[in-house]
Amino acid sequence: MQNKRIARAAGAITIVCVLFFSSLSVSAASSILKKGMRGDEVKQLQINLKTLGYFNADTTGYFGSITYSSVIKLQKDYGYVQDGIVGKNTQALIDRLLSRGSSSSRSASDSSRRVLKKGMRGDDVTALQNDLKKLGYFSVTPTGYYGDITVSAVKNLQRDYGLTPDGIVGSNTSSLIAKLKENPSSVEKVSISSRGDTQRTNYLAPWYSEASRIFARGTVATVYDIGTGLSFKVKRTYGTNHADCETLTAEDTKIMKKIYGGSWSWARRPIIVDVNGIKLAASMAGMPHAGVESAPANKVVNSRSGGYGRGTNLDAVKGNNMSGVFDIHFYQSKTHGTQRVDKNHQEAVKKAAEWAKKNLG
Repeated sequence: MQNKRIARAAGAITIVCVLFFSSLSVSAASSILKKGMRGDEVKQLQINLKTLGYFNADTTGYFGSITYSSVIKLQKDYGYVQDGIVGKNTQALIDRLLSRGSSSSRSASDSSRRVLKKGMRGDDVTALQNDLKKLGYFSVTPTGYYGDITVSAVKNLQRDYGLTPDGIVGSNTSSLIAKLKENPSSVEKVSISSRGDTQRTNYLAPWYSEASRIFARGTVATVYDIGTGLSFKVKRTYGTNHADCETLTAEDTKIMKKIYGGSWSWARRPIIVDVNGIKLAASMAGMPHAGVESAPANKVVNSRSGGYGRGTNLDAVKGNNMSGVFDIHFYQSKTHGTQRVDKNHQEAVKKAAEWAKKNLG
């Protein structure tokens, strides 16, 4: 009798244990995965990330730095909170992408709002390249890697249809591709281009919505001075309300100073800024300021050029014989100090635009 009671008790305990561990299994299947965890679920996550092109290491089942970075990149590409944690929303995204990836009819236009840009790889990039090839912008074999050829193809497409030529496939470019695939004649080109060499009909590119993106920080451009016909190279290194620029070399500084008659001046001059073949009407002030050539960039220094005194050293290009930056304004740009549109600069920008229409076509 005693043995039967013990057996019944043991059986009850076994049932409870089975139910308990079954509950744990269900809970784990819907658990949050994050750094420091390990197990089969983490390994499956790594396999899924690998399938989507985000994980390039061995699947170990340990949620370490590589897995964390892979999740961050996935979240960033699709506009999710970048916390490196695979919760309900991120897991749903992964499931959706895996489900969509099995479809043979997938194209770049149904990329679930993913932003595609240089350095990325995967099925979405392959689909983009196939679409660009059908539209006549991509002439090589699709590789799934977003390199310089893909960037150039996207820029050419964007220029032809009036989008900012940044080489990035965001929502606007993705929508454009979808429209062109459905009905090419439904979207009209804004200009006739030959291998990306676009002739603008309106050189007044608004600063905040267009010019600031074309002439982004770190971009090298050619400045053509309308009054003298001289040109020199510059690099945009700073500036938000307008472009703070530096001459590229000592020879460029010499040419710029010659334009101003041998002496630096705050006088506004109408210019054309050529950024990779895109010509923009602009205005420059020939006074280097806020920098010290001999001191490290971005460090707090004394006696900055242009009478700016102590502050952050805005001098990133060394060896150009210029201390600090000079201003280049575009249509509707503003000054840093007053946060207002400068009338004299805008008049010079408009003069440059009129000159461009007559002389550049």
